Amino acid sequence: MIEKIRKRDGTLEEFNPVKIEKAIEKAFAACKKSPRPAKRLSKEVVKSLERSFKGEVLPSVEDVQDIVEETLIKNKYPSVAKAYILYRKKKQELREFKTFLGIRDDLKLKPNAIRVLAARYLLKDNKGNIIETPARLFRRVAHAVAQADSTYSRGKAKQSEEKFYSMMSNLEFLPNTPTLMNAGTPLGQLSACFVLPIEDNLVSIFETLKHMALIHQGGGGTGFSFSKIRPRGDIVKSTKGVASGPVSFMRVYDTTTEVMKQGGKRRGANMGILAHNHPEIQEFIQVKSKTEWLENFNISVSATDNFMRAVREKKKYALINPRTGKKVREVNAQDVFDMICENAWRNGDPGLIFIDEINRKNPTASLGLIESTNPCGEQPLHNYESCNLGSINLVKMLKGKTVDWKKLKSTVNSAIHFLDNVIDVNHYPLKQIEEMTKSNRRVGLGVMGFAEMLIKLGIPYDSQKAIDFAEKLMKFINTQARAASNALAKERGSFPNFEKSTWSRKLKATRNATVTTIAPTGTLSIIAGVTSGIEPIFALSYVRNILGGAHLLEVNSAFEEIARDKKFYSKRLMMEIAKTGSVQGLKEVPKRMQRLFRNALEIKPEWHIKMQAAFQKHTENAVSKTINLHENASVSEVKRAYLLAHKLKCKGITIYRYGSKKNQVLTRGAHPDSYVSAKPYFSGGRVCELCD
Repeated sequence: MIEKIRKRDGTLEEFNPVKIEKAIEKAFAACKKSPRPAKRLSKEVVKSLERSFKGEVLPSVEDVQDIVEETLIKNKYPSVAKAYILYRKKKQELREFKTFLGIRDDLKLKPNAIRVLAARYLLKDNKGNIIETPARLFRRVAHAVAQADSTYSRGKAKQSEEKFYSMMSNLEFLPNTPTLMNAGTPLGQLSACFVLPIEDNLVSIFETLKHMALIHQGGGGTGFSFSKIRPRGDIVKSTKGVASGPVSFMRVYDTTTEVMKQGGKRRGANMGILAHNHPEIQEFIQVKSKTEWLENFNISVSATDNFMRAVREKKKYALINPRTGKKVREVNAQDVFDMICENAWRNGDPGLIFIDEINRKNPTASLGLIESTNPCGEQPLHNYESCNLGSINLVKMLKGKTVDWKKLKSTVNSAIHFLDNVIDVNHYPLKQIEEMTKSNRRVGLGVMGFAEMLIKLGIPYDSQKAIDFAEKLMKFINTQARAASNALAKERGSFPNFEKSTWSRKLKATRNATVTTIAPTGTLSIIAGVTSGIEPIFALSYVRNILGGAHLLEVNSAFEEIARDKKFYSKRLMMEIAKTGSVQGLKEVPKRMQRLFRNALEIKPEWHIKMQAAFQKHTENAVSKTINLHENASVSEVKRAYLLAHKLKCKGITIYRYGSKKNQVLTRGAHPDSYVSAKPYFSGGRVCELCD
């Protein structure tokens, strides 16, 4: 009996014949043959190994693979043997790629996940050499975050560490990027989202600028409302001069962010918001269309219900000087709205923040109005408040072709425990942020891989069945997350502002002011190997640019799995799909599959918005989602999208018309024989670089 096998790095592991059977099954499947002989052949392989290796001589992985090839050929399966040899070669190339990056991959991750981890997450020594494996990264994070348990109960930290490590290393849940980067390190800043105040004076403007730089240094993103700054040309009493206006100060913030890119772990990102009734609103709306300014900003107009009503009724409204509170002039709401939509059509900005809906649903409204959000709009926050996010990989929450609700519930409970712990072990960049964050204890649990979940369930994204399922899914997650927060409160106490919150009228105790957020996930999706957030698939097959000008064909895993299962997979077909990213009209792909696999640009805008609204209905914070439009979409489609988003009670909306920005992370080829090309950080959903 063979008990151990020697791995390529010289270490030993338990001999598992099931792995041989599975590898042979894959080879049969690649040849579109029944895998039924795999069990018999694997037993034959084991017998050959036992004859060849006796006593203290242990077989290596390569020895096993050689005997598998010999057995397949001997049993007259030459095509299967060839498929197995090709599979072996591919695995060898992958190992060489990982070795080139200087990583020992102890979790068998995908190539681009390894590349992202190497570039951003794994610890390095003073010479820039990687000194951490992916498993050790997750162990570092799990250990650091579990230490919060010691504050509330003795002896539970180790148990929590194992629970946290298991769900991260199995890619069932991942926390936001700063937590993965900084947990267990001297920097220790773990939150992703921050909002900072800007008052109408130079001291406030430049003090906040300094605070922004500190946050960006640790990998966080910042949001600001510039609405209190007096308009350009207004009087400055102290100098008898004139004000330069909010847009000019936004340029200062943008330049500082650009400089911070050089020294930070992660590119800085900002949200800039201006009230619809600010006298400089028209310049703000057009700033990113007229110039290349503010490349490190997403910008949004803060729109009230009254403004949206004035748009629909084609009425005028007053622009108000924030310094004096007096009316400057009146403008036609329809004209301003048209300008917003035309500029969004031209380059994706500005979006809209529906500020009244945000404040209506804010459980800590007694602390004052929320004026801004984080860079991608999913996290409305009070001034000096931060929030840490995490996302559940929905693909891992399936059992065959059904949702494993029991596993999902367990993962939600563990994730809320994890995120609440982060608040305690976090190193805050400012005392004010620590005080506000710990007073409300907001967390934001979300999802990724929703598109793949729908595909595996056989549900087209643009269907009422998908909308109904999204509501059911998010209601379950939110209900379980709130229940987990209530349970934590029994042991740890409610958040300090509980009595001032709306929760005090509904619950006896709860730990966190908010528990759910739908974030864009970005690089987390690359690590997990799924699409970002709740986005549909943007391209089913494409070519990714990687190191040194090399290219790698990537096929969405859910699509490849079904293509193989339905027996229409071929390398030639995948290359053909990679020319457009679409399967529509391809005779090799069954019509039913074409319906299931519509990509983001083939889904009408209203379905995108309905999906966002479905998730928002059961999300306590907000939902980040890009409403993708085809390059030939009209300005009228943008207008309809913005109006529908407000009608369906979304908290904000961002549209992106394909090709309207220079820096896309995914582009179609310039001629018919070229391929859809993705930058290294494309995560399968969004194509706008700042949002990914």
